[in-house]
Amino acid sequence: MAKQKEIKTNAMRILDRMKIPYTFQTYECDEFIDGQHTADLLHLPHEIVFKTLVTVSPERTYFVFAIPIDAELDLKKAARTAGCKSLAMIHVKDIQNVTGYIRGGCTAIGMKKDYPVFMDESALLYEKIAVSGGKIGLQLTLTPGDYEKACHAVFCDLTRE
Repeated sequence: MAKQKEIKTNAMRILDRMKIPYTFQTYECDEFIDGQHTADLLHLPHEIVFKTLVTVSPERTYFVFAIPIDAELDLKKAARTAGCKSLAMIHVKDIQNVTGYIRGGCTAIGMKKDYPVFMDESALLYEKIAVSGGKIGLQLTLTPGDYEKACHAVFCDLTRE
């Protein structure tokens, strides 16, 4: 019987190339499920699981935000942080074209372009955080510092009170 080839996503290859340690977990899923369901399936505490959101400015500049799955992005704080007048979430139909990833499998690590990445400062409270691994059904766990290194993330306050 042939040995099954390990599936590596672009995000995993980038982390390997940068010699950044990570672990990964897979789960059965054929279509998008929200972060809460993903965390529950993998028995991960919700506060360490971060979702990746992509926004666009009126000038068509893209910005990426990673926030806890149970939180809501404060678009006013996000715009101030990004140095813009305003930001809007990109349309679901544009996610793959802009990032190279599909909804539910989007991560700031290894997007099509190096967009500015901001991560909610709550990540710094934890030794490890979990983010999408670049495809539906795959989560990566790594330190906040290694995430910062992998995608040049800036930590700041991003969520609604």
